[in-house]
Amino acid sequence: MERLRGECYLRGLMLDGRRKSIQPMAERLRDGDMQALQQFVNQSPWEWTPVRQRIAQRLCEAVQPEVWVVDDVSFPKCGTASVGVARQYCGALGKRADCQVAVSVHAATDTASCPLEWELFLPREWADDDRRRQRAGVPEEVGHVSKTGLALGLLGRLAGQGPAVPVIVADAGYGRSVSFRLALEERGWSYVMAVDSKEIARPAAAKPWQPEYGGLGPPTLPRYREAAKPLTAFVDSDTRFDSVTWRQGSKGTMTSRFAVLEVRPSGKEATRTAQEAAGGRSRWNGVLPLRTLLIEQPAEAAEPTGYWVTNLPVTTPVADLVRWAKMRWRIEHDYRELKHGLGLDHFEGRTWRGWHHHVTLVTAAQAFLTLRRLDPKAPMPA
Repeated sequence: MERLRGECYLRGLMLDGRRKSIQPMAERLRDGDMQALQQFVNQSPWEWTPVRQRIAQRLCEAVQPEVWVVDDVSFPKCGTASVGVARQYCGALGKRADCQVAVSVHAATDTASCPLEWELFLPREWADDDRRRQRAGVPEEVGHVSKTGLALGLLGRLAGQGPAVPVIVADAGYGRSVSFRLALEERGWSYVMAVDSKEIARPAAAKPWQPEYGGLGPPTLPRYREAAKPLTAFVDSDTRFDSVTWRQGSKGTMTSRFAVLEVRPSGKEATRTAQEAAGGRSRWNGVLPLRTLLIEQPAEAAEPTGYWVTNLPVTTPVADLVRWAKMRWRIEHDYRELKHGLGLDHFEGRTWRGWHHHVTLVTAAQAFLTLRRLDPKAPMPA
């Protein structure tokens, strides 16, 4: 019976209709039973994790992703009873508002993409409110975890299912976190992360020096003679920019100018993580690790318009770095289809279970459509 209800819900998501919440979908479907669909999504105990695992397996096999894209998406909400709703920055509205926020990981190439995993961000005010948690059915083991922490959990879950982890891509909301980048490196994963232009770094040739010990207090630690500078300072008249075309867009080829440099990301977080990696402050030799910096400056621009940091070697072909960095555009395609075509943000339930059931079914619907677009004549095994 659950399978039949699931098929009914999926048809409701994919058929024409402006609103994809349960009541209007039930009214449009011949076999639509609003009460049964409500129970299937909000109360039924079926596990969503195995369903997502199967979707991820099928999509990774079919899409052969070049990248996994980490992102988050917001759902504006009226009232504060729905699980995870709090006043926070809402990307859908471009301002602070009452909303839910979810972290997602997507498989992507230039021609296809689909979400693989989701997690709902639980604000601290929810984590500490037992009454709200109980009403929304939040599991006891679920607490407040940062968005980067949720992303690491999702990536680890996907990696544990067997597929090879491709290059991981994210916007500056994740890329600015040095600890997040280091966590990816510790797991042996490659990344290309957008970063803020104000992030500070030192030149590749910079070397720390050891001040003489004055005889009092703890020994002095190695340090750099010159202060770190923002990424904007690494671009001057001698910086070499090469023209790179990364894909064919709707209005022609996508082309811009890019430069590749080596830098040593700096700052308190970079220093602290480097010390931890060395086994402690006293064991650190003061050398900040080298990372590759990708810079975009279109010919018509007076200054750079984008910066990305990657742990891939500086010898990596610039065309590959650019293609991976720019592949995040596929996520906008995903969200447009998920929201406007499949009702991702139309769910009206309030519970943890209901939200996860809904996004899993929406993901299944988009996975089906993605497979159809890749091979319209291919049979669809269960």
